[in-house]
Amino acid sequence: MKYVLLTGADEHVYRAKRLCFSRGARRIRDVTKSKGESTMMTITVEPSSGQARANRPIPTYALWIVQGLLTLLFLFTGGMKLIVPLDVLMKQMPIPLPGLFVRLLGAAEVLGAIGRILPGLLRVRMVLTALAACGLFVIMIGATMYTLAGGGGAGALLPLVVGLLLAFVCGRALVSPLGGLSSSRRG
Repeated sequence: MKYVLLTGADEHVYRAKRLCFSRGARRIRDVTKSKGESTMMTITVEPSSGQARANRPIPTYALWIVQGLLTLLFLFTGGMKLIVPLDVLMKQMPIPLPGLFVRLLGAAEVLGAIGRILPGLLRVRMVLTALAACGLFVIMIGATMYTLAGGGGAGALLPLVVGLLLAFVCGRALVSPLGGLSSSRRG
């Protein structure tokens, strides 16, 4: 199967490869470019079998559901750290933290949640979703250690599970053929 694309610049190679994979290509065999006023690209692909294509959307949907739930979780927790008065937050903490640090954590969680979902929806700079997940994963490692240090053994289970989900999402985004760091290196 061949796709012939006429593009205006070389940066469209990445988008062309995504188009081929979205149309059922299993592997790109060859990419030929001809220079001129515009770039003409011929992409030769091996078509996938119907069985492999039928199995692929379920993990993608599961990944988007997990990403959506994690986004809502971090928007809520980060927003609460930004909105709720510091006196109320300090009463709930087993080990007191500086107020500015709590606000910084809240801002990082809100920005991380936005960074998890927005690039995927807009289909720009997909590597940002993986980087946001990795940043939130680091925050969750700290939250797990903080909860354990405060004496909440069972309470550390929630940040641990959220951290493991973030590690799963981060790993999937980094090795995914259609998003993350691996595909940005191909183009």
